[in-house]
Amino acid sequence: MSTTFEHVTTTTSFTRQRDEVGRVETRGIDQIPDAERHGRPVALFGIWAAASVVYLNIVLGGLLILLGLGLWESLAICFVGNLWWAVVGWIAVSGPAAGAPTVVIMRAMFGIRGNALFGSGLGVAIGLFYIVLNLTFATLATDALLDLAGIAVPGGLDVIVLIAVAVAGTAISIFGHATIEKVSPYISIIVGVVFVVVGGFIVAATDWSYEPAALAPGEHIAMLLLGLTVIASTPLSWGTSADYSRYLPRATPKRRIVLWTALGGFIPSAIMCAMGVLAGTAVDMTDPQTSLAAVLPTWLFPLFLVAVIVGTLANNVLCAYSTGLYAQAFGARVHRSVWVALVGIAATLLSAYLLYAAESLLETMNYAIEIAVAVMGPLVAVYAVDIWLRRGSYDGAALNDATPASPFWYRGGWFVPGAVAMLVASTVAVLMVNTTLYVGPIALALGGADLSSIAGPVIAAALYAVLWRTTRPYRTPAARPALTWGHDGSEEAR
Repeated sequence: MSTTFEHVTTTTSFTRQRDEVGRVETRGIDQIPDAERHGRPVALFGIWAAASVVYLNIVLGGLLILLGLGLWESLAICFVGNLWWAVVGWIAVSGPAAGAPTVVIMRAMFGIRGNALFGSGLGVAIGLFYIVLNLTFATLATDALLDLAGIAVPGGLDVIVLIAVAVAGTAISIFGHATIEKVSPYISIIVGVVFVVVGGFIVAATDWSYEPAALAPGEHIAMLLLGLTVIASTPLSWGTSADYSRYLPRATPKRRIVLWTALGGFIPSAIMCAMGVLAGTAVDMTDPQTSLAAVLPTWLFPLFLVAVIVGTLANNVLCAYSTGLYAQAFGARVHRSVWVALVGIAATLLSAYLLYAAESLLETMNYAIEIAVAVMGPLVAVYAVDIWLRRGSYDGAALNDATPASPFWYRGGWFVPGAVAMLVASTVAVLMVNTTLYVGPIALALGGADLSSIAGPVIAAALYAVLWRTTRPYRTPAARPALTWGHDGSEEAR
C-alpha cells in the first residue's frame, strides 16, 4: 500500500512539473510548500552540467598559461581549484530543508537586516558581474560567427547583437525553475558533444613538451596561487545552489544532493578548464574565440562558436535566475520575473561598457574576478559552516518572516557572528589580492603571493564557528523570545 501511495504521489508531482514547463514560475523567495515538492536529486546533475559546459572555463584555463605556468601544474590547478564544487553540493542540502532559496536561508547567518548587505546586496553585485561576463563572451562569439558567415553588422549597430544575446539569455530565466530543469540536460548533452569533438582536435594540437619562460621562485609561487584563485572563482560564485534544490522533497537524502550537484559542476568545469590549458600551448589564448580556428577544421569552427554561444547563455540562465531572487529579497517585492528582466537590462548596459569602453577585456576580467573571490570565498564558507552547525535544519516559514518578530531578527536585525566573520575575512582577503590593477599590502609582503582564495574562506569559517558557539541564545534562534518594536523605537521582548 505504501508503494502504491508513493507511486501516485510521484506521478502527480511529475505531472505538475510538466504543466509548469514553459510557464512563468509563480514562486519567488517564498517557501515552497511540501505539496509542490517534486523530482529527484539526479536532475541537479543536468542543471549544473549545463551551467558548467561553458566557454569561460576554457578562457580561465588558457589564462593559466598566460600567467607563465607550465602544462602539468596548470592541469593540476584545474583539478584542485574545482574541488570547491564539493562545497557547492554541500550548500545545496539547505534548499530542501528550508524549501527556500539561498538568499532567504542566509537570514539565519546574518539576520534580516544584515542579510540585505551580506546576502542579497552582495548577491546582486556578484550575480551581475558573472552575467556581464557571459553576455560579453556570447556577444564576441556571435560577432565571430556572423563574420564567418559573411554577415556584416553596420558600424555603430554592434550593440544590436549584444541586445539579441541578452534577450536570449534572459528568457528562460524569466520562465523559471521547471523550464530550467527541463531544458538543461539537453543543452549539456548537445554542447558537451561539440566540445568533446573540439577537445579531440585541441589534444592533437597540444605541445606536450611546452615549457614556459622560467620564473623566479617567489614569482612562480605567486602565479600558482593566483591561478588557483582564478579557477576557484567559478565554483565559489555558485553559493546559490539551494535555489535549484529547494523544490526537492524535504526527505531527499543529503548525500545524493551533494553528489549530483558537485559532479554536475566539477566534471565539465575541470574538463573545460583543461581544454583551455592544452589550447594555450598551441595558440594565443588572449583571443581564444578566433585563435582556436587555427587548430580546428573549417567545418567544426562554426559549430564551436554556436556551442560557445549556447553554453554561455545556459550558464547565464542560472546566473540571472539567482540574481533575480537576490534582487527580490533586496528591493521592492515585485514578481521574480520582473526582477530578472531588470537585472538583464542592467547587465546589458554593463556589458556594453566592457565590450566597447574597457581598455583590456582580459585585464578587467582578471581584476574583477580577484576582487569578487575575496568576498565570495568567505560568504560560501560561512554558509557551509552554518549548515554544519545547525545540522542542516532550517525553518523555512520562520526564515520567510522578515519582521522584528522573526526569530532571525537577532539584535537589531543583525547576527553578529556572521557580520564579523564576513567583515574580517573579506578585509584580509582583499589585502591579499594580487591583480594587474591592485596588489594588496599582504600580497606585497609575501612577494606577490595571492592567498585570498585560501585564507578568506578559512578565516571566515573558523571565526564564524567560534562566535556562533559562544553567542547565546542566538545560536538557537527559535529558542529566544520574539521581539517587537516598543513605542520609543527600541526592541522589547513580548
